[in-house]
Amino acid sequence: MSNPYFRFKQFTVFHDKCAMKVGIDGVLLGTWAGVDNVRSILDIGTGTGLIALMLAQRSNAKITAIDLDKNAILQAVENVEKSPWDNRITMLENSIQEFSLQANLRYDLIVSNPPYFVNSLKTPDESRTTARHTDTLTHEDLIICAMKLLSSEGKICLILPVEEGLKCLEFAENKGLFCTRKVTVFPKPEANPKRLLLEFGWLKVHWIETELIIEADVRHQYSPEFTALAKDFYLKL
Repeated sequence: MSNPYFRFKQFTVFHDKCAMKVGIDGVLLGTWAGVDNVRSILDIGTGTGLIALMLAQRSNAKITAIDLDKNAILQAVENVEKSPWDNRITMLENSIQEFSLQANLRYDLIVSNPPYFVNSLKTPDESRTTARHTDTLTHEDLIICAMKLLSSEGKICLILPVEEGLKCLEFAENKGLFCTRKVTVFPKPEANPKRLLLEFGWLKVHWIETELIIEADVRHQYSPEFTALAKDFYLKL
């Protein structure tokens, strides 16, 4: 049986109720998203609440985290209540489509580790399918809804597979939202890239483009770049 929790230095993330477990994508986004001068954050598809908790540790912002899966929200609420930042994180069971029509607040930072499988084989587990597939939230819908909720100087940060990320870049620019930072993520040296970390804003600029390698050639031996990024969170990094 897999471990029902994931220990960080300042908090523990339980995932026994949630379809999606703690993964490297969420850790990457939670450590990379910029939080300077950010007063309000929206986490779309929060799952276990991992990214919201990481951003709470890195900032003093008020954080709203939403997910349409009831079990995910129950798990996230449990994790937040056991953390040092429960007074700054609000969990809501809602879809981003509905939330974008109801919310009055505009956010300085919007983050999402969204569903990423497109037209692929579904699992028998409905909650896991919702969490991993784009049927209930396409990347185009995500961009459109997030734009409605973004403050005038705000940023949207996403992590996506490379192909989907490049399509998202093109779609966002056509809608008037422009890439400001882009990181190509490689699992190991010499491996093909697997993910893109993307930051978007309203102003069209020459974006900052970098690369990140997760592991060295030895399995579970993290690269210096990833270690520097995530060292404030992992117990043994």
